[in-house]
Amino acid sequence: MITKAIIPVAGWGTRRLPITKIIEKSMLPVGNRPLVDYSVQDLIKAGVKDIYMVISNVEPCQVQEFYKDNLALNQYLVDRGKEDRLKLAKTLPDDVTIHYTVQDPAGKYGTAVPIALVMKEYNLNEPVLVFTGDEFIWNPGGESAPETLLKSVENDTDSVILGIEVEESKVSKYGVLSVEDGKLTDIVEKPTPEEAPSNLVNVSKYILSPELLHKITEYVDAHDFGPLDQEYMITDPIDDYIKNGGVMRVAIAKGEYLDGGTVEGWLHANNVVCSE
Repeated sequence: MITKAIIPVAGWGTRRLPITKIIEKSMLPVGNRPLVDYSVQDLIKAGVKDIYMVISNVEPCQVQEFYKDNLALNQYLVDRGKEDRLKLAKTLPDDVTIHYTVQDPAGKYGTAVPIALVMKEYNLNEPVLVFTGDEFIWNPGGESAPETLLKSVENDTDSVILGIEVEESKVSKYGVLSVEDGKLTDIVEKPTPEEAPSNLVNVSKYILSPELLHKITEYVDAHDFGPLDQEYMITDPIDDYIKNGGVMRVAIAKGEYLDGGTVEGWLHANNVVCSE
């Protein structure tokens, strides 16, 4: 059983300025909860007990504040006879632990970097779920994104990527999955509808095997890209892995993909969630 997950939430969220001057992007509200909490709660319900959050070196960290008990608030609720709201104020079960790894915004940048930082600090040697902090799959009452990924795992050497179906006219916004016999063969970045190998797109949710976790770490260590060169993208070592015989299964998400990274996406996410 996979009980560990990595969630990167560091960075300035520059696409959402100016609000991200004072609110971390992953903490932007969707309904009454921050963006990142939709993935956190889905992961917990799927059996995850240890979550490794990669945060910026900015204090106070709003993510940390949200996931720890607010003793003053709890006492206030008790004193005012509002004990029924204590459950709402408790954002983490007692048997779940969040571990925090700090990422320097001035250091290496890209989706592979948080994985490498966690691997170096905790020396994980088991498969882990990897989710992003500013987007989630909304499927209330149905199968969650972690459950979909976990159903595709057969053993500890399996890696899985989550894809979601989009209209063919929208594939040029995404990395599109090329799939053969249920396995990933390529990720084609932002193709035209005519060039797209499918209408399944990458939504940055994975199960990564120990072997692939180590390859991602080696990739980050082996390159020294400058800040104006290129990002350390997780898809680069994944591509190298599958082209050298590694297997990454493809799972198809159920529900709707909601993205808070843009104003339009965030507004849509709120409309969807608040209409339930």
